[in-house]
Amino acid sequence: MAEKILKIANSITVGELATVLDLSVTALIGELFKNGIAATINQRIDFETATIIVEELGLDVELQEKEAVAAERRTHELTDNATLRSPIVAVMGHVDHGKTSLLDAILGQKVADGEAGGITQHISAYQTVRNDRTITLLDTPGHEAFAALRQHGATLTDVVVIVVAADDGVKPQTVEAIRFARSANAKIVVAINKVDKEAANPQLVKTQLATEHNLNPEEWGGDVVMVEVSAKTGQGVDKLLDMVLLVADIEELKADIDVPAEGLVIEAHMETGRGAVVGLLVEQGILKPGALLVAGTAYGKVRTLHDFLGKTAKEAGPSTPVTVSGFKELPQFGDVFEVVKNEKEARTRVQAVRQEREKATASTNVTGADLLKRMTQEHEGQDFNVIIKADVQGSLTSVIDSLKLIDTGGEISLHVVSSGVGNITENDVRLATDGKTVIYGFNVSLPPAVKRLATRERAEVRIYDVIYELLDNARLSMEAMLAPEIVDTEIGALEVKGVFRTMKDEIIAGGLVTSGKVKPDLLVRMKHGNELIGEAKVTSVQREKTNAKEVFEGDMCGLNLEIQKKVVLEVGDTLEFFTREVVRRTL
Repeated sequence: MAEKILKIANSITVGELATVLDLSVTALIGELFKNGIAATINQRIDFETATIIVEELGLDVELQEKEAVAAERRTHELTDNATLRSPIVAVMGHVDHGKTSLLDAILGQKVADGEAGGITQHISAYQTVRNDRTITLLDTPGHEAFAALRQHGATLTDVVVIVVAADDGVKPQTVEAIRFARSANAKIVVAINKVDKEAANPQLVKTQLATEHNLNPEEWGGDVVMVEVSAKTGQGVDKLLDMVLLVADIEELKADIDVPAEGLVIEAHMETGRGAVVGLLVEQGILKPGALLVAGTAYGKVRTLHDFLGKTAKEAGPSTPVTVSGFKELPQFGDVFEVVKNEKEARTRVQAVRQEREKATASTNVTGADLLKRMTQEHEGQDFNVIIKADVQGSLTSVIDSLKLIDTGGEISLHVVSSGVGNITENDVRLATDGKTVIYGFNVSLPPAVKRLATRERAEVRIYDVIYELLDNARLSMEAMLAPEIVDTEIGALEVKGVFRTMKDEIIAGGLVTSGKVKPDLLVRMKHGNELIGEAKVTSVQREKTNAKEVFEGDMCGLNLEIQKKVVLEVGDTLEFFTREVVRRTL
């Protein structure tokens, strides 16, 4: 058992680790260098690397990782003055099951027309009115790459409307939506869409949900409201909204309005002339222009306040989605925003959050995997270097996370050189002039001046507005970097009965074909027992002193073999004939 137990963060600088271990920085850097890592005093290494180094040095110390202190969301305790608020409803489901088209029917506007490839690319917030009551709707992404965004969509909401196509049934993202809704303790309402289609089978959908996912329809004695709808014809849409309001009424949703405003960040992007533009969902209090907000590591004074239609708003109360400008930098989606009294408090709060996040999730320059690879002298894989630019923070996170999930078996390492929100810039291009870095843009533009620079510097820029097309391109690029696979196919074998001539680059021999066949241009393994003595190529085959195209099992034949180096072939040796192909590998 180790004499001392030391607790360190999940990443630590070389200098900090030296202090903890009571070693000189020079000694620690020297140990890293011995293992192929040229580190500096301020370079960060991860917990695994630190553990490996301690073992290498033979120190009687056990390292334990400090538990990261997660920034927990503050729970607001309602006062006696709390009032009823509008329900917040997330619309979720499998791609192409009609979530956004259903929103079209509810809102009376073409939301789907603005979505690339018919897939929602980030969370969008809307409001509608039914029977003089407001409902806030969140349209969450349907592609699997946006799982993180869908998770936030569920945790923001009171009710989750899960859209299932009546002609397609329960699919993977349907199941994922159910899981998200349950983990967020949100009430579930099922919208069985596309009931106008000829192949529609709503009863099958209900059966799947009841038997496979424990969502029992009310009409079958269960507690889950299921409404048959058609986004195309409008059938059942009003009933769906009535059911959402009924479910919300049972929950008695309330909020305080006489407290400082707080809520969640649902979108964030940079906009020319406006700077940081941030989508917020107010949960408590009344948000007004001029309020000083803190959200994660960003703060700023609300300069403009707009509703979901882009119209100027004087204020926004609970359950209201708004867009504000005035943040000094972009917060992350899912960050809690709160109103603070002054800029000094804002800076203090931001600094505290930044330090906490750096401790918990600091990126490391040296990882344990890197060190182990070098120590064991494994094959060093190639790097696929990318620069990622996206329109909003949430999409940027999803793109990066999805790229990192592409499995190359450890041969190709994805390295994000740089990432950010906004259009591709000249600085991005300059970072990609090494010929080994690809710039990926997602829902962003390539300004003419930047395009000219990219052309001149031969920088690779690829822009997409549908995420799965971007991921497919990245996968193909990484496939092209994989070392090809060499495939040998056995064709036949021969037992040597005679060796007639051996020269520097040729052997003439004869024998009995014991299996398969022999023909010109095949490759040959020459074996003495089980020992491989060399390889050759068949240049010609003779049968009864006549050239033959091929000779089969049971026949005698003569062979001319082309060799690269002199080989002593003897009677009784075996020749194995095969073809060799270089096959491009896929992921």
